[in-house]
Amino acid sequence: MRIDLHTHSTASDGTDTPAELVRNAAAAGLDVVALTDHDTSRGYAEAVAALPAGLTLVTGAELSCRLDGVGLHMLAYLFDPDEPELLRERELVRDDRVPRAQGMVTKLQDLGVPVTWEQVARIAGDGSVGRPHVAEALVELGVVGSVSDAFTPDWLADGGRAYVGKHEFDPFDAIRLVKAAGGVTVFAHPAAVKRGQVVPESAIADLAAAGLDGIETDHMDHEPATRARLRGLAADLGLLATGSSDYHGSRKTCVLGEFTTDPEVYGEITRRATGAFPVPGAGGTTA
Repeated sequence: MRIDLHTHSTASDGTDTPAELVRNAAAAGLDVVALTDHDTSRGYAEAVAALPAGLTLVTGAELSCRLDGVGLHMLAYLFDPDEPELLRERELVRDDRVPRAQGMVTKLQDLGVPVTWEQVARIAGDGSVGRPHVAEALVELGVVGSVSDAFTPDWLADGGRAYVGKHEFDPFDAIRLVKAAGGVTVFAHPAAVKRGQVVPESAIADLAAAGLDGIETDHMDHEPATRARLRGLAADLGLLATGSSDYHGSRKTCVLGEFTTDPEVYGEITRRATGAFPVPGAGGTTA
């Protein structure tokens, strides 16, 4: 089985619609794909309706968190999307995205960049607007060469010249809320130092003690030695070790199935989940 447990659609900051994403996942030879848009479950229904035969969909989300001033992302799988407390917190994060992006536009304008809110809103479309949309605007204007080049201290990285904070989960609260909603939590790309400051491994131990289920060890932003070290850390802490592409369509260079999760680990995730269950494809729509 080929299992990719971290992808994004136009419901957040990917460039594939949820329907296109599942069709592309099947074409890439995946057996299981997780839809983990940022802080939202809006893409679920479209993805399920289009799910090809032979592909299983895992519903999820990537939750925006902050610990001691350091941003981190928590992948949440197979939770009940209608559980009131978790839904309310996700809506707080989502609702803060527009004023946050508008604040980044203002900071960029103050730096002499001719970006406009209308441009960023056009790029985001119906998705949950975020830094990648602002980054793409910088690419369009020729300010940077790629989306990743915008995530530097000069521009949009945490603490960067145009950075603006937003409402975020406390990761310990995120673990508690996801568990209460019947879901499973995995710390996404915990050592992605290219993105900025990361939390120390001692913090991962604290999260494990609080009920964290796993860490995403195999990811494009982890060098081979880092992947090996994280797998060792997962073993020491009794955590599941996952691998995923973090696919964003054309917005990033990663491809579906670039990194995958061991079937036994996937099986354990599904065994632990009680809020929702993987959806097997029934042929889907072709539109």
